[in-house]
Amino acid sequence: QVQLVESGGSLVQAGGSLRLSCTSSARAFSSHTIGWFRQAPGREREFVAFVGWSNSDTNYADSVRGRFTISTDNARNTVYLQMNSLKPEDTAAYYCAAGAISSRTSARRQARNYDTWGQGTQVTVSS
Repeated sequence: QVQLVESGGSLVQAGGSLRLSCTSSARAFSSHTIGWFRQAPGREREFVAFVGWSNSDTNYADSVRGRFTISTDNARNTVYLQMNSLKPEDTAAYYCAAGAISSRTSARRQARNYDTWGQGTQVTVSS
């Protein structure tokens, strides 16, 4: 059973930075897309960013583009989400997910296409 473990969530002031990590217990990332999603209370889970493990192609939600950066560390089987210039509206539980998804960008932005999820890590941004 593949497991994904997120870490790095915390309470931070607006304008601050955090780096989230997503580590796999196995070589589950190979040939997969790894995505970050977030869910705030009372809201649906929304796409944040994805990266292709094999070719490192990336894509971002408009709300985070230019502030967040997704990257991989193949040696550590880890995907990072560097979050800068954080805003109160970034407050949410952040989840990483992995899946063998088609190359279509639209498909890779959909949570329903990912089959393996982590437990989530909480990010709270105070104003």
